[in-house]
Amino acid sequence: MSYNFKKIQVVPSSTDFVDIVLSKTQRKTPTVIHKGYAISRIRNFYIRKCKFSQQTFHDKLSQILADFPQLDDVHPFYGDLMNVLYDRDHYKLALGQINAARQQVDNIAKDYLRLLKYGDSLYRCKQLKRACLGRMCTLMARLKDTLAYLEQVRQHLARLPSIDPNTRTLLITGYPNVGKSSFMNKVTRADVEVQPYAFTTKSLFVGHMDYRYLRWQVIDSPGILDHPLEDRNTIEMQSITALAHLRCCVLFFIDVSEDCGYTLAQQVALFHSIRPLFTNKPVVLVLSKLDLMRYEQLSDEGKAQIQTCLDTGATMVEASTLTEEGVMDVKQTACDKLLAMRVENKLRNKKAEDITSRLHLAMPTKRDDVIRMPIRPEGEIVPYDPKDPNRVLLAKDYERMGGGAGVYNVDLRADYLLKNPEWKYDAIPEIWDGKNIIDFVDPDIEEKLLALEREEEALEAAGFYDEDEEIEDEELTAKRELAAQIRAKKDVLKQRNHIKAMSRRNKAPMPRTKTAVSATEFISTMRELGLDITDVNGGERTSRRERSKRMRDGEEGGSDAEMAVDTDGPAGGPAKRSRSMVRSESRARSLSMPREPSAMGLRDSRQVLLAANQISQSQRRLKTDGRRGEADRHIPTNMPRHMFSGKRKQGTNDRR
Repeated sequence: MSYNFKKIQVVPSSTDFVDIVLSKTQRKTPTVIHKGYAISRIRNFYIRKCKFSQQTFHDKLSQILADFPQLDDVHPFYGDLMNVLYDRDHYKLALGQINAARQQVDNIAKDYLRLLKYGDSLYRCKQLKRACLGRMCTLMARLKDTLAYLEQVRQHLARLPSIDPNTRTLLITGYPNVGKSSFMNKVTRADVEVQPYAFTTKSLFVGHMDYRYLRWQVIDSPGILDHPLEDRNTIEMQSITALAHLRCCVLFFIDVSEDCGYTLAQQVALFHSIRPLFTNKPVVLVLSKLDLMRYEQLSDEGKAQIQTCLDTGATMVEASTLTEEGVMDVKQTACDKLLAMRVENKLRNKKAEDITSRLHLAMPTKRDDVIRMPIRPEGEIVPYDPKDPNRVLLAKDYERMGGGAGVYNVDLRADYLLKNPEWKYDAIPEIWDGKNIIDFVDPDIEEKLLALEREEEALEAAGFYDEDEEIEDEELTAKRELAAQIRAKKDVLKQRNHIKAMSRRNKAPMPRTKTAVSATEFISTMRELGLDITDVNGGERTSRRERSKRMRDGEEGGSDAEMAVDTDGPAGGPAKRSRSMVRSESRARSLSMPREPSAMGLRDSRQVLLAANQISQSQRRLKTDGRRGEADRHIPTNMPRHMFSGKRKQGTNDRR
């Protein structure tokens, strides 16, 4: 059974506890009393608030009690471990205060609900509700230290490793700095901190490994010193707790080189002092740091001290985590001893007797009096000896001779069963479309190719290829020239259409029947419509600059007095104006008044409105939808709807 303490919910502080409950009460219950409510409805309004607050407090406190483990219900290993880390009495007292607070909240709500039933006014009912919630909040304020302690316990429990007390376990123990963590990093995927000083490991670390297709749990415990139990600190007591309660194989590490800072005699004394904890557990005595000193290099006194440990039934194995010599031997020895012990325990169990009672060994009965001797194959069966040069070579021998794994390639043709064994390594024919390609290969192809090349060289030397080319047919030549002209014309049209398309993207399209009109066609078309757009000087159009110069020099006649125009038509009249007056008036008219339809090439004002409408319609089509893109700023709502959109009336909540 394994425990997952990471699922315990966060324990809020007393102030957060009160804020959570009151906020939920405000959101989940009605908050408005309208004018004209009957006193019975007012009572129910405040009774509902008190009941909801009491139920919320009750649920929150019950969740805390349910999440935290009960020391009497968990495995004894976890019970003692929590006693070492948190003090059993303090832990139970904290949970007891939470349980008492839950009962007091229920009693407070019961008392005030009884009083609210007899409330005779809105004011009195409201004051009773305030007193009820106030007493509940005061009660939670008194639990400030208890809630803070439980939150610290929860955080520490979440950091504890998940240890299964009943699975296959290897427990590493010994003095500090003897190589326990280094060994665990070698045999598991755990990454335990390793430093050259004592008490680097201050808590239990768990790693996992595989052996014989089984999952194994390896626990690295802090170092233990040889002194009385009551003098050991919290770090050492964790190791003592694991040794006392876990069904495991104990790996007791001893540094025979004394590089850890403790003598061999001190380490042996520690082994004998904690030996009562090894009862009914297989023990492996690991002599670590083999690269510094071996068992054979010890003095007679040191060997005698090690022998006292071996006399208790322990198995000695030497190992070095630096050179990795003997690490796998320690692993295999410990796992085999633990498996053997577990099998023996199961055989002693009653379940094993139930299984064996169902088994029946059938013995064959004698059929007749004929004696039948066992048949053995001819020749003596010789066991496989890898050192025998005349042994039968196996696949691994061929692999070793062929360069080893990754280099050796298995010969798949060696096992072919063919009529003639010599055919095994023949070239396999290449088949294409159901036909053998080798059947279409001419073996004399190279000689024929050389003969053909010599024949071509002889023809070139004789001048066979120097004759004039045949004159092509004139009709074919004309067709080719025409096709070239058509292709050139198509290329020009493509380029022109591409330029037009590019210009349409940046300009509003104007509907016109022709893309280009000559001046002569334009003048004739206007005359057909009854408009004469030729200039006064016989159709000759002059620029504004030339006309202004001509007027300034007086080329068009006498003085300013003589340059008068008739404003009343051909008949003339007394009203005459100077050239400067006409020039200033025309300039003012061009700036302030719209142009005449005839000046824009249109017949009347109706055509002017129609052209303006078409221009606006064509430009409107160019507008695109204003869709939101990545660059648009998104302002989320700052007011959650469930808190600020009004309250629901008393009744159902079917809207969900």
